[in-house]
Amino acid sequence: MKIRCIHTGDLHIGMEFKNASFDKEYAQKRRMEIWETFNKIIDRAKETETDILLIAGDLFEEDYCSLGDIKRINLRFKDIKNTKVVISSGNHDILGKRSLYKLIEWSDNVYIFDTGKINKIEFRDLNTVVWGLSWDEKEIRENILKDFSVDNRELINILLVHGDVFNKNSEYLPLDKESLIKSRFDYIALGHIHKPQIIDNKIYYCGSPEPLDFGETGEHGIIEGFISKENVDMKFIPFSKRSFKIKTLEIKETMGLTEIMDKIIDVDDKESRKKNMYRVILKGVRDRHINIDLYEIKENLKNEFFYLEMIDKTNPDYDIDRIYKENKDNIIGYFIESMKREGLENKVVKEALYVGLEALLDEKVKI
Repeated sequence: MKIRCIHTGDLHIGMEFKNASFDKEYAQKRRMEIWETFNKIIDRAKETETDILLIAGDLFEEDYCSLGDIKRINLRFKDIKNTKVVISSGNHDILGKRSLYKLIEWSDNVYIFDTGKINKIEFRDLNTVVWGLSWDEKEIRENILKDFSVDNRELINILLVHGDVFNKNSEYLPLDKESLIKSRFDYIALGHIHKPQIIDNKIYYCGSPEPLDFGETGEHGIIEGFISKENVDMKFIPFSKRSFKIKTLEIKETMGLTEIMDKIIDVDDKESRKKNMYRVILKGVRDRHINIDLYEIKENLKNEFFYLEMIDKTNPDYDIDRIYKENKDNIIGYFIESMKREGLENKVVKEALYVGLEALLDEKVKI
């Protein structure tokens, strides 16, 4: 027997994006788009007649969601009454005493793990048992799964948990890869790490279906497929509405502002620019007489991108030897000598030299 599953998690429904680099307007759009992607996952479960929808924690943001949001989530779960929805809560949707999870009566097809220790939910009609636990506090430092092993190998055994397999000293439920492999689960559905990845042929991080900031570049989506006692056929399916993309451009001192803007437009094709969120980093050497006004550039290019933010890391094209000869007996010359002793082959030192020269020469002009 094989069962059809969707493995997701880390949706963070209701997220405020307070620490994001983009403004409130885009934060509101992203909040709405997370809802859209959640709905898309539910629709896919219905269309594909999914047996089990596995949600590996951080379904919503406890601090920002309302009771209305939770009821809205539950109504969508009711729409897939033939799919068993199994939830292990995480560190952002903890199952504490005042948890939003406890404020409503969930649909009959929704199963939420208890807290404290690994527990199981059996589905005899699917010859399957799902193991997991829900968080009841913001941190779990103990490896609760250490030396754990399933008790009935005849059933399909799935582990659903929100934890960290990369850091044994993690504050977020540290997990040990070797222990997980030895535990004899047929599939291990993990949440917490937002980048989708395969840890082992039976251990998967679903990642966040929608990326949340520029620290989450690359494709995002869900894990979908079939699980049996003999085989795991689970695959990553791209699902996100948008991607975060970081592009680095090399600027030359011969470039004018128009040429720089043309180069920014060329970072991607028009369809991608209108869909995704971009951070463009300008590096290299610029004409010292050209002022790269990032606000002006963004205003001129606002119709070319859905979202664009920029970072200027360029340096002015100073002739260091000439400036030193003209200023060797004053503070500018002393500063250049000091930087040369530090070693201009070091990028950090060279950048400090350019920044310092810009300030010193600007002050000299004022005098």
